[in-house]
Formats: sequence, C-alpha cells, structure tokens
Amino acid sequence: MNTAFADPTLLLVEPSAMQAKYITQACKELGMERVRLAGSAAEALASMRDVRPDVVISALYLPDMTGTDLVVAMRDDPDLAGLPFILVSSETRPQALDPVRQAGVCGILPKPFSTAQLSRALDTTIDYLAAEHGDAIDFRAEELRVLLVDDSSSARKFMRRLLENLGIMNFIEAENGSVAAAILAETMVDLVITDYNMPEMDGKDLVDFIRKQSWQASVPIIMVTSEANMGRLAAIESAGVSGICDKPFEAHVVRDLLGRLLANRDADNGNN
Repeated sequence: MNTAFADPTLLLVEPSAMQAKYITQACKELGMERVRLAGSAAEALASMRDVRPDVVISALYLPDMTGTDLVVAMRDDPDLAGLPFILVSSETRPQALDPVRQAGVCGILPKPFSTAQLSRALDTTIDYLAAEHGDAIDFRAEELRVLLVDDSSSARKFMRRLLENLGIMNFIEAENGSVAAAILAETMVDLVITDYNMPEMDGKDLVDFIRKQSWQASVPIIMVTSEANMGRLAAIESAGVSGICDKPFEAHVVRDLLGRLLANRDADNGNN
C-alpha cells in the first residue's frame, strides 16, 4: 500500500447494507479505517460538501441516479471536481462502463473484488492524491501548452486537474478531432492528449492528420482510451502516437510518460 497518504478518509456510496459492510471491512483490512457511508447520490453529495473526503467509492446503481451521474455531478461542481472516484460494479458491458470511464474515474472494481484488486485501486487513487501535493514533473512543465481532445467535458476536467497537479498550467480544449485540427492549424502546442472514441473525427484520424498533414507533425501525442481491441490498439500505435494510457488512467503512468516525452523533446532540441 502506498504510504503517501496512510489514512485517507473514504466516502462509500452503497445502498446495500450487506455490500457496504463487506467493502468497509475490506478497506479496514488494508488500513483504511476512516470510512463514511451514504446510501444515495443525494446523501453522498451533501456529505461531500459538509466534510470533504479524500476518496469516493460508489456502486453503479443507486436509488436516485447512477454512479456515472454521480461522478458527472462531482466533476461539474468546482468544489468537488478534483475528488478521486472509484466505481464498484458487477457490470461488464462496455455500454454500461464506458460512460463512467469517460466521466473521469481513478478505478473500476469488479463486484465481488479481491483484496489485491482493492489495494491496487486505492494505490492508484492515492498516487493521484500525492500528485496533488507537489509531485510535479520537471522540464519546465509550467511553460507547456497542452491540447486536450475529448468529447466528454467531464473527462477533460479530470485530465486537466491531474495535469495541473503535475505542474502543467496552459491548456486548450477541443471536443473532437475536427475542432482540434482547426486549432492546430493556427496555434502551436507542445503536447496533444486525445481520446480515441469521438464523433466526427476520432483519435486515430486525428493522429493521422497531425502526422501527415499538420505543420506540427512532430508534436508528441498521448492517446487515452478504454479500447480493448488489440487490432485497433495496434493501428493506433502504428499511426504514430508517442504513448497510450488506459482509461481510467493512472497518475504515475501519466507522470512517467510525460517525463520521458519531455526529456526526449529537450534532448532533441539540444541537438538541433
């Protein structure tokens, strides 16, 4: 278990008393003793605003809305937008899980889950919290201009918050590849971070455009995707991305990838 935050406060949103007891016990076995409970999304939002937790763990199906609706409501509230969110669900259908991935979650746990799976999800989330407290990347991150491309405004907000935690402050946002292509025609950027599945022009088509038609053909590109099809992932890699991150993305993966990309960029600039 990551020791950066040894005793975070958890808010568990679970309408089933039996499930709430099981998850609470599992958290306590990992040393997470401070667990508050909420039985509905409305109760959870009120609890968050009253006493801010460090992490929210929620079921997908709640009495008053879904877990997806809850995380979207959190991302739309300036006071709650940065709260890490872990979903617990027995759902496996992409159509049920993709919306919550798009909304910006730190992890998705199966139901039932193992102690190891819970530990990994909490470690990932605590790593995100650690980034909030000054674990920034080097290479003059504050000078970078980053183009974020995602059709989900909630996902853009979450990714932006994560990058701000790493010291990056200058952002341009686009809701799909077509808008991003128009921005790139007029504005120089240091990094493009794009979703894969988007309307009008998806992430792969955007990468193809940048590498073959844009005057910024060498700009680093990170693809963030929940895509599981290996053939499609291979096509993304061959199109010329600099790196691929899973959705939900992990703070340490993004940090390490950015560190490598920016180090390579500075090395290339030094050789020119």
